[in-house]
Formats: sequence, C-alpha cells, structure tokens
Amino acid sequence: MTAHSPRSRATVALGRAARLAARLRGGGSGGTAFPGLVMERADPGFLARTLGALPHGVIVVSGTNGKTTTTKMVVDLLRASGLRVFTNRTGSNFVRGVLAALLTEVDASGHLDADIAVLELDEAHAVHFVRAVRPRACLLLNVMRDQLDRFGEIDYTASLLHTVAKATTGVVVVNADDPRLAAPAFTEDLRARIASFGAGTALRSLFLSDDDLRTGQVSALTDAAPGGQATVLLESLHGQDAVLSLAPHVAQAPDAPDTPGTSAVPGTRSTHEVTFTIPGIHNQLNACAALALVLEVLGQDADVPAALRALSHVQAAFGRGEVLHLDGREVQLSLVKNPAGFRMGLLTAATAPGPETVMIAINDEYADGRDMSWLWDVDFSALRAEGVAVVTGVRAWDMALRLAYDEVPAAAVEPDLSRALERVRAAARQADRPVRIFTTYTAMLALRARLGEITDVEEVMK
Repeated sequence: MTAHSPRSRATVALGRAARLAARLRGGGSGGTAFPGLVMERADPGFLARTLGALPHGVIVVSGTNGKTTTTKMVVDLLRASGLRVFTNRTGSNFVRGVLAALLTEVDASGHLDADIAVLELDEAHAVHFVRAVRPRACLLLNVMRDQLDRFGEIDYTASLLHTVAKATTGVVVVNADDPRLAAPAFTEDLRARIASFGAGTALRSLFLSDDDLRTGQVSALTDAAPGGQATVLLESLHGQDAVLSLAPHVAQAPDAPDTPGTSAVPGTRSTHEVTFTIPGIHNQLNACAALALVLEVLGQDADVPAALRALSHVQAAFGRGEVLHLDGREVQLSLVKNPAGFRMGLLTAATAPGPETVMIAINDEYADGRDMSWLWDVDFSALRAEGVAVVTGVRAWDMALRLAYDEVPAAAVEPDLSRALERVRAAARQADRPVRIFTTYTAMLALRARLGEITDVEEVMK
C-alpha cells in the first residue's frame, strides 16, 4: 500500500476534518497536535507509507537540549544544497506532532513533495517513531537531567537514544563531549557508521556535560572521538565570530574553490571562520552538530563553502533566541527547561552589549515538565547586579523564592502572563533597554501569541 492509497486519502481527509474541528472549538491557528493524534489512531501505517516514499530517507534529531534550533539549521543547510525538505518546524516533537505537520504539506492523496525529512523528536517519542520508520541518519545532541517526572534517571534517557541509534541505517552523529553518547558502551553495537562533533580543548569548559554540572568539575577529555576524528569541532569563538575545524574526509573536495577564512593542508583538519547571525553561545555548538550531520549525509556531494555560507545566515527558531521588536526595542525569547539550558541562556545574556530588562516566565504544564526542582540547580547570581523586572507564570512565586536565595532582586511578581508582559514593557520603556525573557515552553507559546497581537510575529503554526 503506497502513500497514494485510498486509505491515505481517507486519513488526510479525517485529519483535516479534525483540524477544522479543533479550530472551531478554539484551537487557534491549528497549532494543536490533535489532528495528528486522530490520524495516528485511525491509520497507524500512514507515517511509514508517507515518509518511506522519500528518496533520501529520514533524519532524526534528538537529545535533551537544542533539538529545535539544530533541526532548523540542518533543514537550512540541506535546502541550500538543493534538496526539498519536510520538517516539523513548530517543534511539536511527538509522533502526533509530526503527523500534524505532515497534514499541512501532503496533498489530498497523501503525497509529500519532498526529497528528505528532517524531524525533531522527543527522546521517548523517537523510540516510538523508529519502530515505524527506520531513519537513514540521526543526530544525538546531549543527555541532560530534564523533565524528571517523565524520564526519571538520566541513564534511562540515554537508553532511549541508544534505541534510536540502533534503528538507524546510515550514520549516527553524536556529541563527542557527552560521556554517555560518546561511551564505547553506547556506540559499540551500532550497525550504522558513527561520526561526531564537539568543542575544541580551549572551549571545553563552556559546554559542560550533565556530570560536569553535578560535580562542579570539567571531566577529562579522551583523545579518541567516536568514529575517529570528530567531523566538526568548534575551536574558538568571540561574540558572533567562530572558528570551526573539519576532519580531512569532509574538509573540502580538491577542486572546490577557496573561501575567505579557510585554511587547509591535505590530510589535516581544515579551519574555517564563520560569523553567525543567530545569537547564543550554545547555538554555535548546535551549528557544528548540524554541519557535521549534513556533511556526513551528503558525503561527496557536500559543498563545504556553500554550507558554511548558509550556516552563517541561519536565524533563530521561534522562541529559541528569537528576536522580536516591541515599542522600538528588541525582545529576545530564551527558552529554558533544565539547568544546562538555563546556564547557557545566562552565559549568552552576559555577552549582551549593555544592560537588559529581564523577565522570567515559568510554567509547569506537561510540555514543560511538572517537576520544577531543577531551578535550584541553576546559579542565578549573574542577574544579581541588574535584577529581574518581572517574574511570571504558574510557578512565579517559586521562581521568585529561588531568586531570593541567590540575592537577585525581583521588582514584581505577576503570575498572569499578559499583565506581566505589560509590566515588563513599562519597565523597558522607563529604563530604555531591550528585553530578554527566559521562559519555559508553554509560557513561551502564550507570550508569543500575546506579542503577536501587538507587534509583528512570524506565524509558524498553520
């Protein structure tokens, strides 16, 4: 049975009816995954039929932090290479979310006009996905303590990613600096080829593993990266400028044109200077991950200079360092959901050219994780000097208490997100500063929707 089968046609019709029903019941622009849930239950084989027909297969991106942004980078790089790419760009990373995204792209018969799919998947739902669709490649970013109410122990999360890796047929790209992903016990029984990315020695202390955060010490590096030399390493950075090094097997084809900022000696790693548009220190490592995956997937067809140019122009995914404009000022949304992610957000904020008006929005819905105890593992002292203008969200008072323990002043605690947004607007106008909002996932969606009513916000949910 093909994607063009009568059953596929019926499933698409059912999904679109479910989407219309969701909208009529107040589901907004249709960003809900409800239509995908209906499709999943009515036709469990739809996903495999549709994605199995793609000539270049499926790529899965998973891990604790960085999935949405890195997926977007991979998509942009592959499109720059001339491929038609399907992706779940809203970040709805359950299987039902992938199906809901497919619903917006397939025609009435269930045909998807794409060459390859690049899908961000939640660690647990990735296991469910690979039972139906074996990916050609997967990119595994990191394993951090996250959503303890869902995942429990960190080694369990690693085991989920190991299942994804074992189902992969072509290449598995892992973070060489993550002790669980880079361990021989993780990689030794994989059938796919193994490759990796990571930070160079000079930057290792910036990108701490979960074990590093727990012990307070940077773990020792091993000389051997999974699969041999790491495909891409982040060697240095200064603001938005970075130097990347590439392994000899992907560095550059002999007849490729030279590019500014490139240095290479045959048989050695080549170095490449990149000036990023996307903000955030962590996103420079995400860029290395995306580049490593694309170079490994494309192989001899990879155009390294073109990939580097495309990488420099990548914009932030919605809500993940996304910069909006309100009242003539920048408003940057910084998604936070675990200690490591919040730490990187604070490090990025510390590189801002001047003081900012800060708001923190903490919800505890299912998509955020119910267990907010991780807030006590974050060091908020970097906010002490300027303080926080507003604390908001369902867990606003918990967050305010946590800040108080780090002697960070909070000018206002307002659990209502809309009223909090008006407070931070007023504070920013008074101080004449840009705004930075650290926010959990559901709070980000709500704030973004509210901002969309008063300023220009890109519509990503159809």
